[in-house]
Amino acid sequence: MEISGYRFMWILAMFDLPTETKKARRDYTLFRKHLLKNGFMRMQYSVYIRHCPSRENATVHVDRIKAHLPPDGEVRVITITDKQFERMLIFLGKKRKQPEPTPLQLELF
Repeated sequence: MEISGYRFMWILAMFDLPTETKKARRDYTLFRKHLLKNGFMRMQYSVYIRHCPSRENATVHVDRIKAHLPPDGEVRVITITDKQFERMLIFLGKKRKQPEPTPLQLELF
């Protein structure tokens, strides 16, 4: 099988959740921990990403997000190909931070 940047997918999960009450903070924490437990990593504040070996695998992880949505707030999910992700432009301020590296190997399940 040929490795193609059009086969591999990235999932971006972006969310804006309330944190005014104790219950809302708990819901926020549980949702964030669910993302981390399922292989997502923080890209920016309230933006998490996950690399997937195929569109089918990405669909599985999107369905997991749907199953664990908090009762309030807003969650947006987008899937893009590895080729689209590599064309992302990154603009940095005075504090320089290296962008996250592209995974070097396939995930094994």
